Formats: sequence, C-alpha cells, structure tokens
Amino acid sequence: MRIFLLLACCAFTISAAYWAYHENYRTQAALKRINRLQTEIAEEREAISVLNAEWAYLNRPERLRDLVDLNFGDLLLVPLSSDHFGETENVAFPRQREITVMETIDVQGVLEEVKK
Repeated sequence: MRIFLLLACCAFTISAAYWAYHENYRTQAALKRINRLQTEIAEEREAISVLNAEWAYLNRPERLRDLVDLNFGDLLLVPLSSDHFGETENVAFPRQREITVMETIDVQGVLEEVKK
C-alpha cells in the first residue's frame, strides 16, 4: 500500500510539474503577444499622427489658394464669399402631410352585423 501511495504522489508531482511548465510557456507566449500588439498600436498611433500632420500641411489655406489659381482654367473654381450662401427662408422644404382623423367606427354595430 505504501508503494502505491508513493507512486501516486510521484505521478501527481510529475503531472503538476508538467502543468506548471506548460502554463509558464503559455504565459510567456501571451506576454510576448501583448508586447507585440502594444508595439503595433504605438506604431499605428505614430502613423496616424504623421498622417494628421501631413493632412494639416496639405490643407493650408495659402496652398489651396495657390492650387485654385494654378488650375483656374481647368476647374473654374472661384473663392467662396458670403454671396454664395442663401437664406433658410429660400429653401423649399417638403410639406408635412396632414393626418386627418377618420370617422369613428361603430365596433359594436359591425360585430352585430358579422354575427348575423
């Protein structure tokens, strides 16, 4: 009986060691994946900030004004002024449909006619 108990303890110790070893490597792999993802997130955030800076650089008003002047013959673009905007009173909004209340139906009378 003592040998069986000793073998069972050895088997349990070996299986627990294998489980701990396996979990250790799974944890290390997960930590490496987390570090890789955090690096990718940082790179993407940096790329976004660079793109935002490029967008701001390309949308400078003086640059756009020069492009409009350069391509005026092809595009026929003119600068915006307050004359290009209208009043809200001049906008033709669709009419609201009027909902009319129909005559009330005599439910009791209809039920009596259906029964006949």
